Amino acid sequence: MPLPGPFSLVISGLFCFHEPVPTHRPSLRSLAKELDLSHTTVSDALRGAGRVDSATIRRVREAAERAGYRHNPLAATLMSEMRQSRGGTFRGMLAAVGRYEPEQPPLGLNFHRALVAGASARAEELGFKLEEFTVGQAGVTIPRLDSILQSRNVHGLVFLPQWNMPDWSTFEWSHYAGIYADYGIERPALHCICCDHYRSIVAVLARLESMGYRRPGLVLQRQQDERIQHRFSSGFAGFMMSRPNAAAIPPLVSSELDRGAFLTWFEQHRPDVVLAHYSHVIDWMEESGARVPATHGYFGLNRIYQTRPCACLDQQPHGLGARSVELVIGQLQRNERGIPEAPTSTMIPGRWIDGPTLRTLRPGREVNTLAKSA
Repeated sequence: MPLPGPFSLVISGLFCFHEPVPTHRPSLRSLAKELDLSHTTVSDALRGAGRVDSATIRRVREAAERAGYRHNPLAATLMSEMRQSRGGTFRGMLAAVGRYEPEQPPLGLNFHRALVAGASARAEELGFKLEEFTVGQAGVTIPRLDSILQSRNVHGLVFLPQWNMPDWSTFEWSHYAGIYADYGIERPALHCICCDHYRSIVAVLARLESMGYRRPGLVLQRQQDERIQHRFSSGFAGFMMSRPNAAAIPPLVSSELDRGAFLTWFEQHRPDVVLAHYSHVIDWMEESGARVPATHGYFGLNRIYQTRPCACLDQQPHGLGARSVELVIGQLQRNERGIPEAPTSTMIPGRWIDGPTLRTLRPGREVNTLAKSA
């Protein structure tokens, strides 16, 4: 005899109450039939597009909520594209979004360009087109950008790294899936992708140790270390603590890289290799009597910032951009829009780049700690 719903089952002494299982998934067409509206009107009402009056929009959305219908923007884009191209190649739309910050170091924009290039190339491989927008330039405000993105049916966003604490909370997030291509974003808390700075610097230090360097010295700007939640300085400290016989040279961390402060630190502590973001530090080392690489070594912490040939860390902005696109497309395919309940971080370790600022590796002493690129 069939059980009326709701009904109860007794399993191992536990009572489990079940609602009737729906026999079909609600669709645009089923909503249109129920409401006696056209398929196009229902679609426009759910997207907030077209010439649909507010009462109809409210009526459609209430019916969709009751039926448990979830709009899939990727599917809508696909169908629109197929109608326009008569079955041609689908090219969905994504956006790379940055913010104009005059205080951003000019060399840092090279990181953005490489990240966008990687994102654009990967998007094209996956059948998407990526456009870049900068809030704060050419009259682009967040409300204006929101309007542009919705008019172009763009729902997947990659936010570029910011020099200051990012705030994208004023977007209407129910329309979008997004990822921030850097450490920590709290307004709103999104999924992030970034270089694994901690793992990278530990691997760099192990490799330098295998090359015979025993007195590494770390030079950082405070803002850069804070932006990555002290990953470089904490990785350095952790590595040195694991080497009880190593020289404990305190890192030089200051608001700005100052020649006088650097010379005082360098002459007092005499590191045999310096790790820093900017290669003009080499000039200061040589001013103090060092001969790079004969007597001292230099290693750049970010390939993008180096203005002369040197050994350095490639933080892989191209790869970060490619992976960020994959993650956003994955969200769209799962119809995951809005602020995630449990934001995650994806980290990619940097690559070691050989250069003329370090001595030759001792035979038989190489350690496989970082992917290597010539």
